[in-house]
Amino acid sequence: MDIDPRILENMIVIGDRVLVKLDESEDKTEVGLYLPQSVKERDDVIQGFIVKTGPGIPLADPSSSLGEEPWSNENGGPLKYIPMEAQAGDYALFLRKAAVEINYKREKFLIVPQSAILILIREPLDLLPPEDGDMLDI
Repeated sequence: MDIDPRILENMIVIGDRVLVKLDESEDKTEVGLYLPQSVKERDDVIQGFIVKTGPGIPLADPSSSLGEEPWSNENGGPLKYIPMEAQAGDYALFLRKAAVEINYKREKFLIVPQSAILILIREPLDLLPPEDGDMLDI
């Protein structure tokens, strides 16, 4: 998955949505996952890499009155969000009917709400060996 980072620089994902680069590989996904032929024929479930996420679901300010837009920021302080489970770099299987396809600077992306994601595959971080000062003496 090679995407020029300058393409994503000016893109802002809103709310609880993720920006996905579709994985159009044949049988086996890049992370080693096989999809049954029945799923591929219906194309109800598709997969791709998450390249950018929104901030999450905005929370209403409990100190303000509940008007038409309880998530609006009348006090001028920072908005608070329920954080996203998905992260950039995750591999996601999601429902095709919930995705919206966009073309931006000759790249094809899908915008997917977090609720349409069925599963995330997150590669573990390469753990560095602890430094001498990090060891516990028992």
